[in-house]
Amino acid sequence: MVEGLHRVVVTGLGAVTPIGNTVFDYWKGLSTAQNGVQLITLFDSTHHSCHFAAEVKEFDITSILELKDSKRWDRFCQFGVVAARQAVNDAHLIINESNASRIGIAIGSGVGGLLMMETQVHVLNERGPERVSPFCVPMMIPNMVTGLAAITLGAKGPSISTSTACAAGSNAIGDAFRLLQLGKADVMICGGAESAITPLALAGFASAKALSLRNDNPSAASRPFDAERNGFVIGEGAGMLVLETFEHAKNRDANIMAEIVGYGTTCDAYHITSPAPEGIGGAKAIKLALNDGQLLAEEVDYINAHGTSTIINDRNETAAIKSALGRHAYEIPVSSTKSMTGHLLGGSGGIEAVACILAIKHNLVPPTINYESQDPDCDLDYVPNQARELKLNIALSNSFGFGGHNVCLAFRQMA
Repeated sequence: MVEGLHRVVVTGLGAVTPIGNTVFDYWKGLSTAQNGVQLITLFDSTHHSCHFAAEVKEFDITSILELKDSKRWDRFCQFGVVAARQAVNDAHLIINESNASRIGIAIGSGVGGLLMMETQVHVLNERGPERVSPFCVPMMIPNMVTGLAAITLGAKGPSISTSTACAAGSNAIGDAFRLLQLGKADVMICGGAESAITPLALAGFASAKALSLRNDNPSAASRPFDAERNGFVIGEGAGMLVLETFEHAKNRDANIMAEIVGYGTTCDAYHITSPAPEGIGGAKAIKLALNDGQLLAEEVDYINAHGTSTIINDRNETAAIKSALGRHAYEIPVSSTKSMTGHLLGGSGGIEAVACILAIKHNLVPPTINYESQDPDCDLDYVPNQARELKLNIALSNSFGFGGHNVCLAFRQMA
């Protein structure tokens, strides 16, 4: 611990995911290898080349919002606010005028209100500009999930919205961690939210050759690190953490789940979509997170990989892990929970940080499902198909995004 910096701990979790809309159900899904991929129900995908995704199921926003108001919120905002409220309730955190200015929000989203934008473009083209909703702009901008979470919860401290593609949720958590370390807030509610299962996003990712098109067997489509992988599966949802300074958590006798000790972030400065060769940017982010937490490579017990199920990403992430951890990379489990949830884009860092913390809490490593054939370029222990009991002290969470964004977060068992 660097002198003068506050220790930062995790006291609450929230999750809305394709395999469960609470933290309890999400963890049950991860630990029992549930598969959240199914045929798309949110719209008619008949004319698309891909017909499946990992949708959030049986989600009810009316538990916190009247139906007429909820229709004005884009789906990604609904997910984010519900998960944030779950995390606050889990932390038994009371926000009032006495502490609101010391409680902040940091939420990442890669694309924001894409559904709102697509819907209103259709209105514009079919019915004219006068019929476009006055809520169109406020509800399609990525920062609105942060704004609505702050309004709903009454948090008046630092307010941050990150939009670093698929690293957005992890960047938000890392930036919240930094603010707390520096004493700029006492509590930060942070994570990622996304809902980009839309006609435009599906078509765009398919045109970029990024999606799996395994329409004959959708449940086997998300298969990170497997030799037969052929693209990612788009998912949706949100994952949130309540982070506090250790002193603040201790003073209010909060239940401390884990400690966040490291944050590394870099940019490849290489290509708009492809990672730099041999994962050099990702490797540096991992090393920075370890250095930040004053950790040795040999102390890492588990890595929740970015693991998208694309050829290049999985190969480069494997190289990055080996570069950062050396021989120890072959001695630890590295799993991708995207095999079960699909890829939540900017929301992925949120739910995967939640997964790391729960793995530490339960001493159980989630599996990589659909793993059947080894790729010679991906030669680590990917925890095939079944969760594994293992004493965990240090867990890392990797997130990499279009534009070359790389993030690694380091969590530790609370002594």
